[in-house]
Amino acid sequence: MTTDAARPAPPPFGRALCAMITPFSESGALDLDGAQRLADRLVAAGCDGLVLSGTTGESPTTTDAEKSALVTAVREAVGSRAALVAGVGTADTRHTVELALAAEKAGADGLLVVAPYYSRPPQDALEAHFREVADACGLPLALYDIPGRTGTRIEPDTLVRLAGHPRIVAVKDCSYDLLGAQKVLSRAPLAYYAGCDEQILALYAIGATGYVSTVANVVPGLFRALLDAFDAGDTKAAALLQRRALALIEPMMAAGLPGAVTAKALLGALGLPSGPVRAPLRAADRETTAALLAAYRGLTSGAAQFQA
Repeated sequence: MTTDAARPAPPPFGRALCAMITPFSESGALDLDGAQRLADRLVAAGCDGLVLSGTTGESPTTTDAEKSALVTAVREAVGSRAALVAGVGTADTRHTVELALAAEKAGADGLLVVAPYYSRPPQDALEAHFREVADACGLPLALYDIPGRTGTRIEPDTLVRLAGHPRIVAVKDCSYDLLGAQKVLSRAPLAYYAGCDEQILALYAIGATGYVSTVANVVPGLFRALLDAFDAGDTKAAALLQRRALALIEPMMAAGLPGAVTAKALLGALGLPSGPVRAPLRAADRETTAALLAAYRGLTSGAAQFQA
């Protein structure tokens, strides 16, 4: 199973995806109206797809019913303008299948399935887990490789084997393994999405399909402009945009706080739907929020197309 194409697979969920936060009210309840307003804004600003109930969407602390309600509400808001990918990964195969079926019923276009965490299954068990989920429903799957959180890598050889399943169509890569990514890209017809904002251009340049970005919650147009510049042959402009994005990538993603915390702090400071994070996460303090806001203003000054 090989391919030498620059883009080894068509984008099943678009190129430019946002890992959307899950807005809550000040009391901590699910804010469906806020989710609809935020989703509409993100799609209007150029997002092809939205990933709901992922890491940034605080999936470990939302209930099954909330996850389904979120998909239904966002689908109502964006209609057919964007693909909706529902995060359904858990530590339990049976539970993951239940969430997959519920997401399909709620109107999702695809599923994001993370490697089961804590139990750290070996590769044969991991492969069986993904196949069971893919067999159980009719939606296409994106496999989420984020070993820093799950404790288990989806090895390149495992991804290549799983690519033979007709409903396993994509990967969200947070492995920080550029060599492994190239192995998969050269051997499997999977749509490859950069899951780490600092690697969007690097992976896109070697054949990735696009990205699933947390930073896109606040600058939804920036990375879309990067892809457009690269596709137009202006690699210098694409590189400049990636470097400019570091002004937000570093404080949002590499300063010791989860992206859900920093994205919500910045969205709230901008008057956009966000709300608190759920415990055990804690809100960013005033100093951190002020620094995030200053970085945002510095990046977007005179560049309205990058703004939230």
